Amino acid sequence: MTVPLTPAPATAAAAGGITVRPVPYAETVGKRLRDEQFGVVVEGIKDINRLTEEEFAIIEKLLYKHGVVVFEDVDLTPAGQHALTNAFDPDAQEYGHGKVGRPDQASKSILHPDLRTIPGTEVQLIGNGLVTDEHVLQGLANPCKLRHPSHQTFHRTRISDDDSAKGFTRFYRWHIDAALYERDPPKVTTLYGLQMPTAKRNTVRYDDGTGDELEVPLGGTAFVSGKVMFDILPAHLKSLAVRTKVRYAPHPYVWMGSARARSTGLGMESEGTEMALDDLPPWKDEHVKTLPVCWKNPVTGHLHFQVHPSAIHELLVDPLPAGASRTPDTLYPDGAHLTDLKEVRELMYSMQRPGIAPELVYVVDWKPKQLALFHNRGTLHSITGAFAEDEVRAFWQCNQAASVPVVGPTEEDVRRCA
Repeated sequence: MTVPLTPAPATAAAAGGITVRPVPYAETVGKRLRDEQFGVVVEGIKDINRLTEEEFAIIEKLLYKHGVVVFEDVDLTPAGQHALTNAFDPDAQEYGHGKVGRPDQASKSILHPDLRTIPGTEVQLIGNGLVTDEHVLQGLANPCKLRHPSHQTFHRTRISDDDSAKGFTRFYRWHIDAALYERDPPKVTTLYGLQMPTAKRNTVRYDDGTGDELEVPLGGTAFVSGKVMFDILPAHLKSLAVRTKVRYAPHPYVWMGSARARSTGLGMESEGTEMALDDLPPWKDEHVKTLPVCWKNPVTGHLHFQVHPSAIHELLVDPLPAGASRTPDTLYPDGAHLTDLKEVRELMYSMQRPGIAPELVYVVDWKPKQLALFHNRGTLHSITGAFAEDEVRAFWQCNQAASVPVVGPTEEDVRRCA
């Protein structure tokens, strides 16, 4: 049974003394996201490291319905975090990017500098600055130098040093946690905050000509709903979305290593700088992932627009189903295989950009001992913020490559939306 949250400001009671309330929305969050009740805070769990079956059943349904589930002031262990993550997919056996946690250090993957695997676990230490707390390190070499990814090294354009000093920043990279090669996208990611600055604020600039900006806490994690991203599309783009699959590049994080991102963090600029497929580490065609644009929520049945925009390579569009009406707006009514990378990126960007509008973004304002679970198959997220070298931010992160593939739209979904 999914715990109801109507009206949104109310606190709902669940079994075993558990209470559920909406996350504290910033003033910038609009009516659409509030009405969706995107994000909830759960209280009353006896021991987050040892959930009862009843407690987990409540949390699982809340996650699939609300996208993000937050717990405040909880004492989590790496073993407890792994157990919680694995409870969503008991047959999952390894970290989302593989047993080593990240690609080989010698590779040109954009991921490898950002993760440190806690010994004996699938939990990763991420953050910024020089971490010396033994509890945080859990056996990692002390001290441990971490680097918070910055748009300054990933985007094609960058905010000036003067504006950065004034607190302006960008979304780093909107993404799904997924290897997108060989392994299936995790169902859930768990993030546990241990150390972070809590008083500073930033202003995210979209820098795309719209004038869009969003005030955020320094280092806040930004989330958008894949369901909302799909729901707000006009009819002709919904038709395209339910008929389209994305073929991702092999070893995508190596492939994109020399490319640079858009100013919104939503995908890459097309400048021909991606690594040639022949120059990538050895790869097999059967390991290349081709995934639907829309992923079906296993609890609500809703469709979520779930595309990792930085890793897309080709689009495969099915023709309209028999009996569907063609209109002047219908795109690719007879189907298509789009291989021009710039065209592919521009099309996906036009469909995803409305879904990251400031009023549709929820940002977690992190505090120590705060835990957030997010539905990795139903949301996109991005880190924010520019940290000074001496500012310490330390989080434990865990997700697992799923034991089952994602599920796309049903035939009925396609008929209804096409």
